[in-house]
Amino acid sequence: MLQYLVLDQENPEIGPTIPAGTCESPAAKSHGAARRNEGRRIPAAAGYTGRDSGAGDVSLKYITKAKTEAKQEEIAGAKRAASKMGLQNGRYPDGIDKDIEKKLKIFTFCAKFDPNATYYEEFLVTLSCAARNASKYVVINLTEKERCKDVPEDTRPCAPDGLNTYNTNVVFDRQGVVVSRYRKVHVLGENKNSTYLPELITFETDFGVTFGQFICFDILFYTPARQLVVEQGVTDFVLPAMWYSQLPFLTAVQVQEGWAYSNDVNLLAAGASNPLIGNSGSGIYHGRSGALTRVMRQDLGERTIYVAQVPKYPRSRSVQKRAKRETALQARTPRQVANSSSYLMKRDDVENYETELLQFDERASGNVSRTLCQGSFCCHFDIAWRSSLVAENGSYYSYRLGTYDGWRTNDTMDANYIRNCGLFACSGPTIGDCGQLLGSEGAEQQTSVTFTRLAIGVIYPESLEFLLSPNSLLSNLLPLEPSQFEWSQQKPSENSYQHEVRFIMREPLELSNLLTFAVYGNYYDNECTFGVGSEEEQQACGYRSSSSRIETLGGFQAISLAILILVWLRI
Repeated sequence: MLQYLVLDQENPEIGPTIPAGTCESPAAKSHGAARRNEGRRIPAAAGYTGRDSGAGDVSLKYITKAKTEAKQEEIAGAKRAASKMGLQNGRYPDGIDKDIEKKLKIFTFCAKFDPNATYYEEFLVTLSCAARNASKYVVINLTEKERCKDVPEDTRPCAPDGLNTYNTNVVFDRQGVVVSRYRKVHVLGENKNSTYLPELITFETDFGVTFGQFICFDILFYTPARQLVVEQGVTDFVLPAMWYSQLPFLTAVQVQEGWAYSNDVNLLAAGASNPLIGNSGSGIYHGRSGALTRVMRQDLGERTIYVAQVPKYPRSRSVQKRAKRETALQARTPRQVANSSSYLMKRDDVENYETELLQFDERASGNVSRTLCQGSFCCHFDIAWRSSLVAENGSYYSYRLGTYDGWRTNDTMDANYIRNCGLFACSGPTIGDCGQLLGSEGAEQQTSVTFTRLAIGVIYPESLEFLLSPNSLLSNLLPLEPSQFEWSQQKPSENSYQHEVRFIMREPLELSNLLTFAVYGNYYDNECTFGVGSEEEQQACGYRSSSSRIETLGGFQAISLAILILVWLRI
């Protein structure tokens, strides 16, 4: 399976079908510099089935070899397709090397790469030559092997073959030169190693944009994804992924768009495309403007190029100086309604949530205003609906309100701490039915309820590292667009240690195809979270004494929820 992204900056002198900012000879440097401040690029995502930024030599060791010529032809074909479109940055997704057969020990793959050399793997030569011939930036994802003895500071046990194996991004510039490498930090369900210390890797382009890199599961953690935003002010990212979607909060495009929106950054995400094993989800996102293009395939994978014009972020962002961390709107009509046979979907452990089943009367309107708490963490829901009559043999979703304050973890993955508030669909009446798609056999899938108002209000505590995101999903496995909701996150005062969040569906939008409407609070390692830990720990984090903390949490939360309720009643 193969997927990649391409980008270029528009050249008004040549036209959008020819890559502006193409390979620049020394004579063309001044022309290229003049274009750096232009405000748009043209990225594209193409889907197929089946150390320091930009400078110095980059060593890639023990590069793996693709299994067949057909795989190489897919890669070359992808490059040809991108070249014909006049596009610039190609990026291949996590998992490109699933069909690896044999490994060739290459001790140095350097920036002075000779594409005619015979001692390099053929697929790397093919990609490097393609990047050079098309004069384009290319980011690929592959398996890299390194001798354990080459990292003497890493005292962790080594594999019997003496090698570390990494999930690695490699960046070629317009000359086919390797200018950057990134190794995945958070490995999940894969026979790979992580580096001794996490890598924060960016690469610069000749059209004035610096890109940050991360891979797949990294998106759920502070390092490196969020850290590059907060501490380095990076505004543009590339993300290859072989994402296995999970209901109700973590399907691929749902996560990608929420992350780009909350961080207000450009994200170019290329995902593997094989829905029947749970892989799909690619898109190009422009921060608070939402998706410029996005796709969640069902049933079959695809071989397609997606194109969008992406504005640059002209401003210089403020960054946090910190010690180095080591460790009348209408919803668009869905083209397809997902079911359990069209997409293999994983599910979250919502049994750990505090939940309440919504009760709907047939052919009646209803509403509920409810505060649901788990421990001291509380979510306020204000929801209204209109019920429909369903046939006796029809299948339809039920819905639950849910609140969760705890660790998201299992034995096979890195843990992160989440505080979530959500309304989510269930394929039956029990909590065990939640996070599952309706089946395709037997009863016809029907709409039992149309939501006419959706609003969530919650008070979140300050933390050293956290990210609050709007989280939604429709039955076509795509989230709501920013024009369809209101989102606000603000402190009631400058010295407050709390964030008042509101997530509201815009009127007059009505939804009958809803799977999820939630606020996703990712607290990463929950370090230095306001209200968590002893008084000494809180003071060490810079918070006030516990007496004022308790008063603030109690009094302010009650006042804020009352204000939110009054606002919703006026809607």
